[in-house]
Amino acid sequence: MGERKGVNKYYPPDYDPRVGGLNKFLGTHALRERARKIDKGIIIIRFEMPYNIWCEGCKNHIGMGVRYNAEKTKVGMYYTTPVYQFKMKCHLCDNHFVIKADPGNLDYVILSGARRQENRWDPTTNGQVVPETKETQKRLFDDSMYKLEHGSEDKNTADSAKPGLVKLFNRNEDVWADSYTANQVLRAQFRKTNYDLKRKASEDSLLLKKSSLDIPLLAEREEDKHIAGLLSMKLKPSRSISETTDNVRKEIISQSSLPSSNFTRTKEAKAIRILNQSKRDLGIKRKCPENAVKEDDGNVKRPSLVGDYSSTSESD
Repeated sequence: MGERKGVNKYYPPDYDPRVGGLNKFLGTHALRERARKIDKGIIIIRFEMPYNIWCEGCKNHIGMGVRYNAEKTKVGMYYTTPVYQFKMKCHLCDNHFVIKADPGNLDYVILSGARRQENRWDPTTNGQVVPETKETQKRLFDDSMYKLEHGSEDKNTADSAKPGLVKLFNRNEDVWADSYTANQVLRAQFRKTNYDLKRKASEDSLLLKKSSLDIPLLAEREEDKHIAGLLSMKLKPSRSISETTDNVRKEIISQSSLPSSNFTRTKEAKAIRILNQSKRDLGIKRKCPENAVKEDDGNVKRPSLVGDYSSTSESD
């Protein structure tokens, strides 16, 4: 209930916002009684016992998971990880025990007031697969010969364990195998295959009877369907995008860069008249070139804009 006092919405009539907050105005901490030793670097937290212990004061057993109000203090650093120490009182006597965190080994160490209940065992004795220790991992990284020997030992261990694994697998199959379900699934597949074969045979017989043929029919293929469609619809074989692109590129390259023979003198004169007409519409006077020749009908013959690529006898 004490934690709720710091988050209430009641402000006394003499409250001054310039103080900086309600806690500063009242002279209290936001954690209330949990921060009564904050000046010593101690804060009260709820600590849960990480494993089974024996209390040295009353010699009673305290199980894993029992919770206590513990004083949490920072006592050092492990690289960049802070190391904390927890002090708590036994709930069965007046004895206090101190436990410190051990981040290097991912464990907790009892410093005083209790002893750990040792019920651990070596998992390698009963064939369990356990991760390598840090010393072994470091030696595997540094020592090539040790890495080779370690790999050989692992291979021999796997070979020796293989017969036992095979026996366990066979026993599992004998105990948990469901022959009825497997037979049911297999028979369902056979029935479906038999139905498909009969349906295909009936369709083939109808097709042969309709066509008045007496020949064995092969299974249909996608390639046969495509060729039959091309023959019946008289379509050209479809080309891929790459083939079409190559053909267009070849046509462009094969074309001549010079004007074609269709550009005659008559078309040239017509183009000149259109250009002159556009000049007159804009109010621009076009000077007659020096090499222009005046013909008998009064028209000015201008020099050709392009080379003579066709005979002058062509007409519109």
